[in-house]
Amino acid sequence: MLRIAVPNKGSLSGPASAMLHEAGYRQRKESKELVLVDSDNEVEFFYLRPRDIAIYVSSGRLDIGITGRDLLLDSGADAEEILQLGFARSTFRYAAEPGTAESVKDLGGMTVATSYEGVVEKHLADNGIAASVVHLDGAVETAIQLGVAQVIADVVETGTSLRNAGLAVFGEPIMESEAVVIRRTGVEGEDPKVAQFLRRLQGVLVARRYVMMDYDIRVEQVERAVALTPGLESPTVSPLHHEGWVAVRAMVPSRDAQRIMDELYELGARAILTTGIHAARL
Repeated sequence: MLRIAVPNKGSLSGPASAMLHEAGYRQRKESKELVLVDSDNEVEFFYLRPRDIAIYVSSGRLDIGITGRDLLLDSGADAEEILQLGFARSTFRYAAEPGTAESVKDLGGMTVATSYEGVVEKHLADNGIAASVVHLDGAVETAIQLGVAQVIADVVETGTSLRNAGLAVFGEPIMESEAVVIRRTGVEGEDPKVAQFLRRLQGVLVARRYVMMDYDIRVEQVERAVALTPGLESPTVSPLHHEGWVAVRAMVPSRDAQRIMDELYELGARAILTTGIHAARL
């Protein structure tokens, strides 16, 4: 069986299980379940702490895993990402009291508090900066107020908690993170089971980004309409019983669907419909 690590809690857990369910895999019903066997799909899921997943995968005990890019890099594990999943996106940045620093180049000799010391130490080293890094779990905003550090490095979403603590971000982002599928570095050859798993997840990603659009249009307007809905390779165009009209079907990005419908209507298209896509293989 394919052995897969899945986050057991936190912001990664729910979306990861939802995506796996959409991809046709069984998922646990109780949070206390640590292992779930999906015999129909020949997969065994292990529900682990997100921070530990890269370590397990790098050891070779598990074939692949779902974790955050930030956690992967912070672990220093011998593992690599092979697919971006598009959820749990975050930006990792430095923050301090206004006037403390303007970029990473100003951090020499300072102390940086963070929950991701592996990421920060590498970033400082890559920029040739000699600074101290202290590890703190949980909220690190109070580290400056309590004199533990002059700077913090943390995930920034809205920035509200930083502003409430009198802090401001500075410099370029340290990294952009999101949920990713990982495997042990240096694995040779393609495992058919892993390839199938990735195709399923890619199908979910496509289904989430696109809708199927159908509409009727007069023949003389087909080329202009098709320019708006080119599909992934080419749209399906079928003649209608009513002479001079055709039916067109194409996949379009869901974020653009309403605008495209408006433009098609202006061209004379009618019976314009969109339907959701539940699964896909491209």
